[in-house]
Amino acid sequence: MASAENVPTPEKAPKSHAAPPAERKARPPVDPSVLRHRELKDGEFWREIPAFANVSEEEFLDYKWQMKNSLYGEDKLIELMEGLAPKAFVDDVLRGFHLAPMAVRVTPYLFSLIDWNDPLHDPIRTQFIPVASRLTVDHPMLTLDSLHEQADAPVEGLTHRYHDKALFLPLDTCPVYCRFCTRSYAIGVDTDVVEKVSLKVSPKRWEEAFAYIESRPELEDIVISGGDAYNLAFKHIEAIGMRLLEIPNIRRIRFATKGLAVMPMKILSDDRWLDAVTRVAEHGRKVHKQVAIHTHFNNPNEITEISRRATNTLFERGITVRNQSVLQRGVNDDPETMRLLVKRLGEINVEAYYVYQHDMVQGVEDLRTSLQTNLDIEKFVRGATAGFNTPTFVVDAPGGGGKREAHSYEHYDRETGVSVYSAPSVKPGQLFTYFDPLHSLSESAREDWKDAGKREQMVQDALSAARNHQGQR
Repeated sequence: MASAENVPTPEKAPKSHAAPPAERKARPPVDPSVLRHRELKDGEFWREIPAFANVSEEEFLDYKWQMKNSLYGEDKLIELMEGLAPKAFVDDVLRGFHLAPMAVRVTPYLFSLIDWNDPLHDPIRTQFIPVASRLTVDHPMLTLDSLHEQADAPVEGLTHRYHDKALFLPLDTCPVYCRFCTRSYAIGVDTDVVEKVSLKVSPKRWEEAFAYIESRPELEDIVISGGDAYNLAFKHIEAIGMRLLEIPNIRRIRFATKGLAVMPMKILSDDRWLDAVTRVAEHGRKVHKQVAIHTHFNNPNEITEISRRATNTLFERGITVRNQSVLQRGVNDDPETMRLLVKRLGEINVEAYYVYQHDMVQGVEDLRTSLQTNLDIEKFVRGATAGFNTPTFVVDAPGGGGKREAHSYEHYDRETGVSVYSAPSVKPGQLFTYFDPLHSLSESAREDWKDAGKREQMVQDALSAARNHQGQR
C-alpha cells in the first residue's frame, strides 16, 4: 500500500478571474424600434370612419352597440365602404362576396382598425373581407373538412381525436367570421359555395356530449369552442363550465374565443358574461382544476389599448389567457411582424401558445404559406422573448393527425411542396400529408399538380421517403 507521502498531488485548476471593471462592456443603447410592442393604438380612432364620427367612447365600448352595428352581409358593408375606399376596391369586394366559403361579419371595432388608405394590403381586411382579385385556385388535395373533425366525432359536436382531450362545439356562430376558418363546413350561414352542417345551441345535444365524456375515463381536457364561446349566453357559459368541472376525470377546460381580438369591449361591458366565466374559474381553483381562455390575435395591429384594458380585467380576476395564431400570407408571414405580435401579446399578459400552419381551407388558398416560411419564422422568433411566451409553431395534420411541431416532419420535398408527418400518440402507424400552396411552387411543379397521374406519384414518393426515414431510426 502506498504511503501518504508517495501519493501524487493533483494539479490545481487555474483560478478564474472576473473581468476587471474597465474591460466589462455594457450593451449598446437600445434602438427605440425594439420597444414598438409597447406602443398600442389609443384614442378615439374610430371617429376617423365617417359613419362612426359621432360615436362617443361610452357607445363604442358598449358590446351591445358593437353587436347591433356589426357589418353583416353585403349591403351593409358595401354601404359603409363607399366613399371610404376606391370604387375599384369596392367592386372587388362585391365579386369576392360570391366566391367566399364564409359569410362576412365584421365588428365596427375591427372595421375602424383597417387602413382605408390601402385596404387591399391591410392585414385585418385580408382576414375578414374577401376580394376576388386575390383569390387563387384551391390545391387539388384540399377537402372541406381537412382535419376530419366530423369523422372523429363519436357524438354530434364533440371531436375525440387525442387520447385525453376532446373538442366540444356547443354552437355554430361567432361575433365575426374569419375567411380562413377551418370549420367553414359548419360556421355561419350557407354561402354560394358551401352548405353548412348545423350545430345550433341545444342543451339536449350538449348532454349527449357530456354523457360521452363521463363514459371515457381517459378524457381530462375539454376545449369549448364552436363557433365561439363569446356567443354563448352567460347562463350557458356557467352551465357548461360547471357541468364539465363536476365530471371526476376532467382536469382542464378552456373557453375558446376570438372575441378578445375582435370585440374586447364585451369583457369591459358585459358584466354577466364576465362574472359567469369568473365563477367557473374560481370554482375550478377550489376543486384544483384549470380553467383558461384561449383567444386568437393574428397581427399586432389587432392589439390596442382597449385590448389591454380587457386582458387586464381578466388578469385581475386570475384568469389565464393564451393565444393561438394562424400563419397567413400578407398578415403575419413576415418574421418581424410575428416577433412584434409575440412581444405585444406578452405586453398585455397573453401567453403566446401556438402558431398554426394555415389549414387547407376551401376558398382561401391566397392566405396559405409554404411550410418553409413557418420554419424560417420560428427560427427568427425563438429567443426574442422568454420561452414560456414563445409560441410553438405547428401543423395540424390533415386527415386527423393532430398538431405536430412544424419541424418534426418525416419528409419535406420543397419542390413538390409535400410534407409528411407521423402522430404515434394520436394515430399510431399512420402518415399524414400537408401540401404547400400552389402559388409557392415553381411553374413546373404547378403544372405537375394539374396531372392526376403525376399528382398521385408525388404523394406516393413522399410517403415512401417518409417510411424510409422512419426505417433508418
